[in-house]
Amino acid sequence: MFVGGQFVTNNVALWIELALFVLFLVASIFVLLKLLRRKVPFVISVVGLSATVVAWFFGLSALWIATLIVTCGLVTTFLVINQGDLRPFVANTLSIKSKRTEKVFDRHALYTRVFQAVENLSKSKIGAIITFERNTNLDDFMKSGTVVNAPVTPELLQTIFYPGTRLHDGAVVIRRDLIAAASVYYTPTTKPLTGKFGSRHRAAIGISEVSDSVTVVVSEETGRISLAVAGELIHVTPDSFMRVLEDYMLAENDKAE
Repeated sequence: MFVGGQFVTNNVALWIELALFVLFLVASIFVLLKLLRRKVPFVISVVGLSATVVAWFFGLSALWIATLIVTCGLVTTFLVINQGDLRPFVANTLSIKSKRTEKVFDRHALYTRVFQAVENLSKSKIGAIITFERNTNLDDFMKSGTVVNAPVTPELLQTIFYPGTRLHDGAVVIRRDLIAAASVYYTPTTKPLTGKFGSRHRAAIGISEVSDSVTVVVSEETGRISLAVAGELIHVTPDSFMRVLEDYMLAENDKAE
């Protein structure tokens, strides 16, 4: 065996030394597990053990090996104790990386397709509530609905909200350029409103109070079109719909960037 630049064979003392170092490392890991009362990743233990063997094989001094063991223990302790704080950091890092690699889509074309559906629903006086997800993740809200994950088309939106269909109650959530979910229910706003507003309008305001989403509402009684943003309800005409929607969406995109 090659140790410290020399070949050594049948050296019982070296094997005993290695065994003692391995036992010390295993004992350290055992104590660490007992103290933290948590499961330390197996790979960290393997790395520490392997590093010790390699250090001994190349004849490193006991000081180096002890330093290596202590370093592994400190890193392991830090990771285990702070895993709750590190998880959001890692998640945010991965989220930022994911956003950078997301495909580019034509936002104007998306808004145009939504407007075509909204205009037809308005003319037919069919109630609808369509939410555009922005920076606030709406996964928790979508748990109450049905996953769709389909391209946004005027025909599909109109079909979803057509009275009598299974998904017509509740909201549609649009994530980027897909209909992520339908029949999603929001907690209605509890603040007093001037005028007569139904459950759709109150739900739209409610979701806008707890997220940065933009929600389009079509009144079932009057066919009137509104946008719910930041806890407020803005009435829009068909002629101004595209301009107002793009202004709100663009303002948020600029802020996010």
